[in-house]
Amino acid sequence: MTPQEHARIAEAIRAAEDRTAGEIYCVVARSSDSYLFPAAFFVTVAMLLISVAVAWTLHHWWFDPRPTTVMLAQLAAVGCGLAVLWFVPTMRIWFVPMRLRYRYAHANAVKQFLARNVHITEARTGVLLFVSLAERYAEVVADAGIDRRVDQSAWDGVVRTLVEHAAGDRLADGFVAAVAAVGALLERHFPRDELDVNELDDHVVEI
Repeated sequence: MTPQEHARIAEAIRAAEDRTAGEIYCVVARSSDSYLFPAAFFVTVAMLLISVAVAWTLHHWWFDPRPTTVMLAQLAAVGCGLAVLWFVPTMRIWFVPMRLRYRYAHANAVKQFLARNVHITEARTGVLLFVSLAERYAEVVADAGIDRRVDQSAWDGVVRTLVEHAAGDRLADGFVAAVAAVGALLERHFPRDELDVNELDDHVVEI
């Protein structure tokens, strides 16, 4: 994102936190994993299954290659597949099932929630807005103080806002809208008082 977009999001966070004792933190990840090993596993399995199908087809046509030939062809195919994954990292995620991608992205969201100290605010009212671009994944991670007071449907609405804007290449707009929505939820349950202090930085982090 551009410096101007970073500034817009930071201002949206400050405006939201002016009305609440809660804390909002934003993180956007280009990807939540390199996906080399899971992609290599699935590609290798696929190559082996394809080689079995090819061998059976050749046998059906009365052509039986030598076992060493089949083995060398398998090794060559797997080697070429792994070489492509190594030199073209953007292709790796194509070979990883969606469920596994989301699992990695969720784990990264929880990791960022802890690493950025969103979980140690005084009233346990920290909220992390997380987006992982490669997986097209968004999540709201809320600390116990606010999460037990807000229905899951409200968080789902925030996630939809992030996903819809990110899909339209309007990620900054998505964060601004999501921050405003989370700020309204926090204000309802934890309005700002005169003793409140800002416990977390007001900006979006790109990793």
